[in-house]
Amino acid sequence: MAQSSPRVIPIVSQTDRQRQLDLRHGQRLSALPPLSLYIHVPWCLKKCPYCDFNSHQAPQTLPENEYLAALTQDLDQALPLVWGRQIHTVFIGGGTPSLLSERALDQLLATVRARLHLWPDAEITLEANPGAAEADRFAAYARSGVNRISLGIQSFNDAHLAALGRVHDAKQACQAVEMASHAVSRVNLDLMYGLPEQSLTDCLNDLKRAAEFNTEHLSLYQLTLEPQTVFAKYPPVLPDEAVIEDMEQAIVQTVVHSGWQRYEVSAYAKPGSECRHNLNYWTFGDYLGIGPGAHSKISFPDRIIRQARTRSPEQWMQACARLDESHITEQRLLSDEDLPFEFFLNALRLCDGVAARLFTDHTGLPLSLIEPTIEAAQQKGLIKVTDGVIAPTTWGLRHLNELQALFLD
Repeated sequence: MAQSSPRVIPIVSQTDRQRQLDLRHGQRLSALPPLSLYIHVPWCLKKCPYCDFNSHQAPQTLPENEYLAALTQDLDQALPLVWGRQIHTVFIGGGTPSLLSERALDQLLATVRARLHLWPDAEITLEANPGAAEADRFAAYARSGVNRISLGIQSFNDAHLAALGRVHDAKQACQAVEMASHAVSRVNLDLMYGLPEQSLTDCLNDLKRAAEFNTEHLSLYQLTLEPQTVFAKYPPVLPDEAVIEDMEQAIVQTVVHSGWQRYEVSAYAKPGSECRHNLNYWTFGDYLGIGPGAHSKISFPDRIIRQARTRSPEQWMQACARLDESHITEQRLLSDEDLPFEFFLNALRLCDGVAARLFTDHTGLPLSLIEPTIEAAQQKGLIKVTDGVIAPTTWGLRHLNELQALFLD
């Protein structure tokens, strides 16, 4: 259905325009954005056929001591990039971080606290899977400082879990949610839809089951066949586009009716319970990533850089031990041409959008640079500008790839 062209609202006043054009390259950012820490744990009990993350099947005995030593070396080498800055959030992702023993997790967080300035109320998230042996550790993780657990449930349907190659069943999923909720007050459930042989009724049953636990946060992702995965090579039969669209519409209605508010394309939260770590990503904040395959985005007053670490756990551990930064396989300076797309690739995922001034605050570029693109997006009905806030319309969220691509020019 074609959209009528709405009234175009300018985002740059004449005063702001002159002030922004006066920015000097020697001092791009007047203040640095918030900083988060991401820690990657690369091992899983089994590689899921749909997963394209940097995860590897765990050996019979995890090399925890070698891994912790390498993380310490990785962090020590990165400290000059972030020295003196406070850490607002910590996210331990994977892989399956809940494979780590209680001792290893406690030592890991002690290492972080000894080297970085953690906010007293820093959000510390641990990703976990519902295997019984892992769930038993939640209380110990909480004593070490974890205050938010993100559970990879994916479905409460045994047949669908088997089709996804998951190692847990629906009963274990329910037990894990209960254990996590007793251990910490902040719990996220990851669910997927558009699964092989899944009907609309099946999808709604998963949502109904999730609502019964009344967790503060819910993430909902459509199953996609990512390159270099088993599902890409041997694709399962997925629901057709019409069924997927029905699922998406029903999800929004059902989840909001259950008390969660949609604040990002795939994220729903009870009021005030949004994931602070992910919000920092989506508002183009900074993050230091350590561990195999981890990525970083670090701002300085005069530049912004990105880094990537080697993906192989064994190669990463060996490189960290050499103390020569050979574990960093990519480091690049973000150019003025990169920044608009990089900023809006994230910011336009937020349903309520971002304050326009944040573009200048976090990129050092004038708003006038992206004003023509904002106007073009408004004319297409993809963006709305209200009181200095740039936000995607409902149409824009449904055509997010088209909207983001406008900022590539």
